Amino acid sequence: MSQSLHPMLNIAIKAARAAGAIINRGSQDLDILKVTHKGPNDFASEVDSAAEAAIIEILLGAYPGHGILAEESGRAHGAKNSEFVWIIDPLDGTTNFLHGFPVYAVSIALAYRGVVQQAVVFDPTRNDLFFASRGRGAFLNDKRLRVSKRTRLADSLIGTGFPFRRGDSFQRYVKMFETVMQACAGVRRPGAAALDLCYVAAGWYDGFFETGLNPWDMAAGSLIITEAGGLVGNFTGEADYLYQRELVAGNPKVYGQLVQLLAPYTRVIKGDEAAAEGAEPAENASDVVAAALAVAAAPADEPAARERKPVRVRKLDTVPAAPAPASTPGAHRMPPRPRRKLGDAPF
Repeated sequence: MSQSLHPMLNIAIKAARAAGAIINRGSQDLDILKVTHKGPNDFASEVDSAAEAAIIEILLGAYPGHGILAEESGRAHGAKNSEFVWIIDPLDGTTNFLHGFPVYAVSIALAYRGVVQQAVVFDPTRNDLFFASRGRGAFLNDKRLRVSKRTRLADSLIGTGFPFRRGDSFQRYVKMFETVMQACAGVRRPGAAALDLCYVAAGWYDGFFETGLNPWDMAAGSLIITEAGGLVGNFTGEADYLYQRELVAGNPKVYGQLVQLLAPYTRVIKGDEAAAEGAEPAENASDVVAAALAVAAAPADEPAARERKPVRVRKLDTVPAAPAPASTPGAHRMPPRPRRKLGDAPF
């Protein structure tokens, strides 16, 4: 690897490759693996646990004072009050792995005071290593990554993930899927969010959206996208997405158009939650969805049709036409609306 890497990133890469070796060995004996059910359609195998243990051992061996947030063991390891926290998914795409479908990955990110600074996503079936350090760009193996240059959602390929856990609103997702599907060139769902985000960074997707995600699903991939010149946020375009269980990502132009379509669904989600608790749902939630569908169905070259929509969402001209240079601290992660100030990291 020709580039000079940050020492913490080197440790993360070492840990990811160790986990990848465990996963590749486990893939040879799928029939004898012990599988546990964490919930309906939510599985974990002994490979998940072994890979996570290997990652934590390497990370804490190098940085014993750091904290750990991991999918299988939560915060049971590492320092509880450290400003440095490793966010780990040892096997993103477990269901794919258990079926022998070769789309899964190891995801490791390091956050300092809540801001991701280092990121690694390793695809063991293809030996593909995606990685990034804040302010230093994103790479696939030895190749610098840049998001795509497409400007129209109608020409774009969009990635997503389907809801699968009990409690997810399938009806809402079908409407959201219909909204996006009618507005773009195609939608793909391989089944591993960490890799999906890397595909946006590589320019293979032009955008991505999903609900129900956990921090370990998106922490590493989100930095890789922003270091490749893309944007990441929640459905209303805000940068505080890591714990909001909804994510939109893309190149700057496509990101803005996706936010315009998906922003109404944040209100609908709140309406669903209120209804589940016996309260009144959000006002006019169904009208908001209908308006979003109307926007998606309108031809891209008819701006007058967009002007007539009744939904008050962010205009596309608030999205930067091109990513800011990586040398400007934090600018590559700039959302379409102002975000709160964060402390500078000592890197």
